[in-house]
Amino acid sequence: MAVHRVDGRRDETLADVYGQAVSRRPLPKYRVPDDLSDPRAVYALVHDELALDGNASQNLATFCTTWAEPEVHKLMDECLGKNMIDKDEYPQTAEIESRCVHLIADLWHAPAGADTAGCSTTGSSEAGMLAGLALKWRWRQRRQAEGKPADRPNLVCGPVQVCWEKFGRYFDVELRQVPLEPDATGLRPHQLRAHVDENTIGVVAILGVTYTCDYEPIADLAAELDAIHADTGLDVPLHVDAASGGFVAPFLQPDLVWDFRIPRVASINASGHKYGMAPLGVGWVVWRTAELLPEELVFRVSYLGGDMPTFALNFTRPGGEVVAQYYTLLRLGRAGYRAVHAACRESARELGRQVADMGPFTLLYDGDRALPAVSWTLTDPPGAGFTLYDVTDRLRRRGWQVPAYPLPPDRAETVIQRVLVRHGISFDKIMLLADDLRAVVGELTRPGTPAPHSAFHH
Repeated sequence: MAVHRVDGRRDETLADVYGQAVSRRPLPKYRVPDDLSDPRAVYALVHDELALDGNASQNLATFCTTWAEPEVHKLMDECLGKNMIDKDEYPQTAEIESRCVHLIADLWHAPAGADTAGCSTTGSSEAGMLAGLALKWRWRQRRQAEGKPADRPNLVCGPVQVCWEKFGRYFDVELRQVPLEPDATGLRPHQLRAHVDENTIGVVAILGVTYTCDYEPIADLAAELDAIHADTGLDVPLHVDAASGGFVAPFLQPDLVWDFRIPRVASINASGHKYGMAPLGVGWVVWRTAELLPEELVFRVSYLGGDMPTFALNFTRPGGEVVAQYYTLLRLGRAGYRAVHAACRESARELGRQVADMGPFTLLYDGDRALPAVSWTLTDPPGAGFTLYDVTDRLRRRGWQVPAYPLPPDRAETVIQRVLVRHGISFDKIMLLADDLRAVVGELTRPGTPAPHSAFHH
């Protein structure tokens, strides 16, 4: 028997979700609908559209966390209404943020202890920009105190992530990207002297180069800056962009000196939602000492209740990601992070061994000494009979997202592929990828096979 409302219209709350009116027409794209809809039906339809996205666990292009424990989901739900910036209303969430800053600072051997300066951000990009602003302000203060012009700041770096290009453009800083040398995977110390000058606000060193996944030699870069200081008087600070490596090196390479153990390192940024294994939406920036964060960059607001300092490029944001980062640090501890990343490294090493044995590839990074990842290029691109873009396209048919892309402009003729092994990506899954990659190579090199016409366009 049909159930009717008083107005005679059929009550859809008891109907099958795919039999309701909202399910019998395309979902609105340009105008908010006039009527209410059953939440079950709307959920099912939006869920169905999202199923057309790629499988996050097969996305081997991203550094970002794609798996989390059920407890993380629960904490995120519980924090859905908490505004991270409102430290007066949510003081315990603010306390958890502070604890995370100090735990991470200790992980990076910050000398200041309880006086460490740092904050959470939406990700490593914002964290890097905040560190860059601090570098610019300190340089400008020094120049003005010396009575010198402060209108032409520059920042020296190697092959960096696009956030640093944005920083240069948004904040009017010349970005001096040092050309990538043949057979190098990042900035090299001997290149610095030709690029730093009195207008250099700092040098950015990368712990986990986006292109190749290798670490730049940070201690050697710092030593070269020390030598430049001794020879010329130019005292250039070093910032470490540890977006990926900041939560890897302390556990897999504990003896590697890259952090605040180096006196010239002024600040470090990292992404909690990459190898920090927190959900998407959290990054961290820490300064060696509080005085390295200029007071002029800190704002104080009272309209949320209380006097609250804030230093960020955004304002309102949820507190769940910070709480989830704290949970993960407590849940795993040093032993847990070490175990997870060691398992990822072993998967990466085995993938590297198999890729090297497949024939047409040359490894650029084998997954051993830096991030748990692998990158490679074609040994003989003209003679291969296919491109790495073709490999990407064939792998995509099996759901794998394995990017192919050129190196920075000075080496843009070299196209490479990269696989990142993260928490939640098992050894078994990586071996399935290796099997599929081997099959793709067989297809593309089989005699008599027509030349591939990839649908992929870079």
